[in-house]
Amino acid sequence: MELKTTLTHLLLAAALALPGLASAVERININTADAAALDRIMDGVGPAKAAAIIEHRRVNGPFRSIDQLVNVKGIGLATVERNRNRVTVGAPAATAASRPAPAANRITAPAPAPRAR
Repeated sequence: MELKTTLTHLLLAAALALPGLASAVERININTADAAALDRIMDGVGPAKAAAIIEHRRVNGPFRSIDQLVNVKGIGLATVERNRNRVTVGAPAATAASRPAPAANRITAPAPAPRAR
């Protein structure tokens, strides 16, 4: 009976510890990561699938959501779900049109001429 109680306590402790472990998983931005990092961090993604993610991103632009990974050849919903807590799309990158030009490159109107008295 004592063994059963001990096992029950161990299982309960393990179950309580698991949610804390999930938050300790390294996260990766699929819009900026290189193939080696994708291969290392993502579960079920090896060199070929990592290269496919990079190629999809190059051809189609940045991912707007993690769910778009299913559009990459060789990656299915199960792989996306396994990696949901490991990947992020990060903040969307600003396009050249939406970024303000550096002060040195801004075109400004000339200052008005002083008024004559």
